Amino acid sequence: MVQAKTWILTKHFDGFPKDSNFELKVEELPEPKDGEVLLEAVFLSVDPYMRVIQSKNPAFPVGSHVVARSGWRTHTVCDGTGLTPIMADWPQGVSLSLALGTIGMPGLTALYGIEEVLGLQKGETLLVNAAAGAVGSVVGQIAKLKGCKVVGSAGSDAKVAFLKKLGFDEAFNYKTVGSLEEALKKASPDGYDCFFENVGGSFSDVALQQMKNFGRIAVCGSISGYNDTTPQTGPYPHLTMIVKQLKMEGFMQTRWEHKHPESLKRLMGWLKEGKLQSREHVTKGFENMPAAFMGLLRGENIGKAIVAV
Repeated sequence: MVQAKTWILTKHFDGFPKDSNFELKVEELPEPKDGEVLLEAVFLSVDPYMRVIQSKNPAFPVGSHVVARSGWRTHTVCDGTGLTPIMADWPQGVSLSLALGTIGMPGLTALYGIEEVLGLQKGETLLVNAAAGAVGSVVGQIAKLKGCKVVGSAGSDAKVAFLKKLGFDEAFNYKTVGSLEEALKKASPDGYDCFFENVGGSFSDVALQQMKNFGRIAVCGSISGYNDTTPQTGPYPHLTMIVKQLKMEGFMQTRWEHKHPESLKRLMGWLKEGKLQSREHVTKGFENMPAAFMGLLRGENIGKAIVAV
């Protein structure tokens, strides 16, 4: 009999999450039945990454590594539905935790946003906010691989230094610039062809004014409003979008799920060739899961935030 630790949500968030919103419980798990597997968490993120430690399902032999949506748990018994094996030829020396980051959902989001939504072309100028995060940092690097000028916005001087190290042409700390409008104009006086949007809110209002005519915006996230107790209101971008004839599209990487195997191989190839760098913000210990989650929302991480169980 295996005991599983699991974090449960005791109360929905009212504004920013608090420790009291979470409770750690212990469950006794039954033995796997025919067709079932017992998963053990190795790394946790929004998408838990796990290995199979007991199996009565031939599709997942003991020792298999998979990505699963099982919540914040150390162990899970399931019938294999929704389990995604990691790449069969995962290279030695590359941390399996990257299956949650650069060689996983964030990396795919960056790739599809650039290629499928924006259609970014060589010589164009791209703006990305939350640029030091799991998605934004990959966005900027792929854009550089495509021969583009990249401008990144982040929330600390350390993050700006990280972006410069990645090869961003321009980067600034949006918290310390006197004027966001002036910072964007200084970074690219001629404006922006493409904008990879992770933040929303007032940043978006200012950024849209700096887009070139026929500019394209890929809307991936809106972290500025995730913890608001009351919805944000205007200004509204419609007139700007009409006059500049802008194209704005929201997206999720699951739309191109049929391309995942090929896309993950491309990302891994760039990583192995040294063309794509990956940085992780690792919190050790399952008991620190809520703290890691709240730290992510406060912007404490550079790169992908994960918990090592």
